[in-house]
Amino acid sequence: MKVLGRRFSAILASLIAAVLSFSATSVLAEGVSIGVIDMQKVVLSSELGKKAQQEIEKRVKELETTFKKEEDALVALQEEIEKKSSVWSEEKKQDKSIEFQKLRRDLRAKQDDANVELKQLQEKQLAPIFKELEEVVRNFAKEKGYAIILPGQAVLYAIDSVDITEGVTQALNAKAKK
Repeated sequence: MKVLGRRFSAILASLIAAVLSFSATSVLAEGVSIGVIDMQKVVLSSELGKKAQQEIEKRVKELETTFKKEEDALVALQEEIEKKSSVWSEEKKQDKSIEFQKLRRDLRAKQDDANVELKQLQEKQLAPIFKELEEVVRNFAKEKGYAIILPGQAVLYAIDSVDITEGVTQALNAKAKK
């Protein structure tokens, strides 16, 4: 989930800048409430995230089925070359070797294309979830009186009581049902 990583990095950078803009004395004096959220856990455990995962997994299985046939054909050709090459002429060996290399190259190219397709599908599925999540986090923070909410990946240590992951997940699920 590289998309999550880039998104977290962008959010992390902006949140750290916001945190650094507060002075330590003003934070302590005002009793600022800080929450920590595991964004990946929220996305993966939310109803929207589960639905997106199902769509992605469905496409992965379709592609695996397609590639399985081609991989089997490639293995069969390799086995044929290994078994029969001793009785073939040099020209036939070379032809079969070229055929094998071409099939292997084609399969790799198709796998690379499939990886790009899956990455795009993942981005397409997750983008609206992150948009919803941003709004949910903002509303959650306002309702519960949080001044700062940080992604868990940016926090070295936090007590369990500042983890709002479950509450945000519930809020995201509730909003999705509307």
